[in-house]
Amino acid sequence: MPRRYHVVVIPGDGIGPEVVAAARRVIEPLGFFELEELEAGLAYYKRTGRPYPDDFLDRLRAADAVLKGPLATPVGPGGYRSINVFIRQSLDLYANLRPCRGYPGVSPRVFNMVIVRENTEGLYTGIEGSFRDQAVALKIVTRRGSERIARFALDYASRKGYRRITAVHKANILKLSDGLFLEAFRELAREYPGIEADDMIVDAAAYNMARTPERFQVIVTLNLYGDILSDLAAGLAGSLGLCGSGQIGERYAVFEPVHGAGFDIAGKGVANPVAAIHAARLMMEHLAERHGDRRLAEAAEKLDQAVEKTLVEDRVLTPDLGGTAKTMDVAENVARRLGEML
Repeated sequence: MPRRYHVVVIPGDGIGPEVVAAARRVIEPLGFFELEELEAGLAYYKRTGRPYPDDFLDRLRAADAVLKGPLATPVGPGGYRSINVFIRQSLDLYANLRPCRGYPGVSPRVFNMVIVRENTEGLYTGIEGSFRDQAVALKIVTRRGSERIARFALDYASRKGYRRITAVHKANILKLSDGLFLEAFRELAREYPGIEADDMIVDAAAYNMARTPERFQVIVTLNLYGDILSDLAAGLAGSLGLCGSGQIGERYAVFEPVHGAGFDIAGKGVANPVAAIHAARLMMEHLAERHGDRRLAEAAEKLDQAVEKTLVEDRVLTPDLGGTAKTMDVAENVARRLGEML
């Protein structure tokens, strides 16, 4: 019998319940997981007046991992603060791992890129103020935060066999904050002689990603830049629906698709579930590495192959990729392909 992992599942808002259900359809038959569903988000807030239950963090901390859909945040003053930021800061999920790849015959560009985004500092600390007609947001960059995200990215690159890592910054203008991040990266990169380490100003990085995304392997960057560049990578791949992500700390980890709630297509059954399925795969890889679970690692590798076969060979594509498949059509095909390989 395989080891079973306790996973909290948060369906989320908009298309979240649909794509998370698709991911569950793929991973539940594997027998590795005991899934506990937990409500949170805008729909829960409208029904209860609270964005999440009182025991929300306790239940997340009790799990081996969390698999979630997008959680919507009201725009502007009022409502509630981002639950996503609350989770990251409360659980100290300092590393946001965002792999994204382009598939032959499906994506506009073919590449394999990983963006590692610092997840708890920068401009997303949520420290803001206003005075008369001025608004101020505080950007915080620490040596500890810079060193641990650089170390995470370098270790990841080394472990996964990547040979190049690029630190993206704006240290030519933000000489102290981004300069501290860049300094920490350069110092640590010397400890990894087998990896070519360079750096690039963020606007130049965006330009080069748009022109030649295949030149990048692993990017490590600060919070805001990583948020923007990962959406650019998804656009180059052809859809936000292709890229999953992991938010990882020393003790806890949360996995989710990179896309938002997609309220305009919610309930229509046409949302691309590949990002959610990849999020589940990243969760499997993380748990396998943390617990030395070879069978789970093998299943995660086969799942990646099953997704590729579904898209490239079987051409089961949702409308965002030019196809006519429904959300669960993709999930069923991935599950079938995975079953054939296990």
